[in-house]
Amino acid sequence: MSAPASPPVVVDAEPLPRQEEVLTGPALDFLAELHRRFTPRRNELLARRAERRAEIARTGTLDFLPGTAEIRADESWRVAPAPPALQDRRVEITGPTDRKMTVNALNSGARVWLADFEDASSPTWENVILGQLNLTDAYAGRADFTDARTGKSYALRPQEELATVVMRPRGWHLDERHLKGADGEPIPGALVDFGLYFFHNAARLLELGKGPYFYLPKTESHLEARLWNDVFVFAQDQLGIPQGSVRATVLIETITAAYEMEEILYELRDHASGLNAGRWDYLFSIVKNFRDGGPEFVLPDRNLVTMTAPFMRAYTELLVRTCHKRGAHAIGGMAAFIPSRKDAEVNKVAFEKVRADKDREAADGFDGSWVAHPDLVPIAMESFDKVLGDRPHQKDRLREDVRVEAADLIDIASLDAKPTYAGLVNAVQVGIRYIEAWLRGLGAVAIFNLMEDAATAEISRSQIWQWINAGVEFENGERATPELARRLAAAELEAVRAEIGDEAFTAGHWQEAHDLLLTVALDEEYADFLTLPAYRHLTG
Repeated sequence: MSAPASPPVVVDAEPLPRQEEVLTGPALDFLAELHRRFTPRRNELLARRAERRAEIARTGTLDFLPGTAEIRADESWRVAPAPPALQDRRVEITGPTDRKMTVNALNSGARVWLADFEDASSPTWENVILGQLNLTDAYAGRADFTDARTGKSYALRPQEELATVVMRPRGWHLDERHLKGADGEPIPGALVDFGLYFFHNAARLLELGKGPYFYLPKTESHLEARLWNDVFVFAQDQLGIPQGSVRATVLIETITAAYEMEEILYELRDHASGLNAGRWDYLFSIVKNFRDGGPEFVLPDRNLVTMTAPFMRAYTELLVRTCHKRGAHAIGGMAAFIPSRKDAEVNKVAFEKVRADKDREAADGFDGSWVAHPDLVPIAMESFDKVLGDRPHQKDRLREDVRVEAADLIDIASLDAKPTYAGLVNAVQVGIRYIEAWLRGLGAVAIFNLMEDAATAEISRSQIWQWINAGVEFENGERATPELARRLAAAELEAVRAEIGDEAFTAGHWQEAHDLLLTVALDEEYADFLTLPAYRHLTG
């Protein structure tokens, strides 16, 4: 008698209410086939990342790829036209897929909601599975609910008034430990998030006049974009979804991807809808790739690196130029401010900064931009309305005046600002407070009136690491050292204890967050992603 066949996907997690609605047999079969076909290539591309990083360490520079010069020189190709639901993207709101955020984001008045399974979501099993349920419920018109804690009711507006969803799966580097293939290996989180969402929602979204739209994070090369394109082609064929239904917006949030914008659009051209300028991960990527590149690559405090810095201007203007040349949308960066319910003066100053930032993006040619809070939607909308009027976008502005050389994208030395002691203090504070929340399952956290996510935590811990290894001396005469970082971290723990009380402190993950931050900020070997060791803590 033959042994029973092994299941295509092993689910290794305590079951959740309604989990069976997400992890159906056919859905798991679909994930198994995605894993079988595409995980080996994913693994090869992760190895290529390490090889490229070693080359950057050896050469200390980057350049546009000579092997793809023909793609950049060919003026004839364009990405596929945007579908009606993605023509007007002037304001996009971002956030995780918990039930409250799902209703509030869809009702926010923004044209697009970036439904986030990545940087704004801590990948607990509950968040992964219930986030999928919340989106499916929203499309079926059954996402209304009453908050058991507050008694407040939340209800969706009619479908035609809701934001268009563009879902962001996890990056290629993260696995989903609770789902394993027949080979015993964890399935990449990117394939889990994409696969479950596509399987359950693609057909229904097309019926609603929209489609399966995605933001692709942490992309480092056009070869990684090619892999995503192959995933899309296979998924559409496998489920009988018309080819070209998928649309992907790629976050240009790594320094290597900035040198391959045209190639990335080319690889995805039948499924591409745009590129986005992801500020914090971009800075993190610069530190990560040029961390041993000498003092000319040492970044100042993250809040001192504005979008008007020359190397950031080069990056964003090249992005607009590239997108419009190829018929794609150019989407600007995040306004991360969280309005205060107590301090009107804080709001006034911050709102003016947000308005100036969005005015600049609209004037530069961006077709839309991100906000993190519904109160910022009207401000960003006004900035883009002034420039766009009744037009859905401004892709006719080709920005042929833009000329960006390879060296311009890494001209960090042109910055006047330097690292400050206050910047180090802030990096320690944000790092500990964010990681503690992440370990409790919260991926988007308001800290000091800013919405922090994994990207801002990455730049915080990376700057601590870089400043210490560069031996930075601050304006007060103190030098960045491991001992100073430990002293500041210990002081922050005591400050938090005094702020929230002994009981809440003990109930939280504060010591664990403190220890993890110091590990990834002080270890001689730089961890590629904070979320890799953090995920081991999260899943035990």
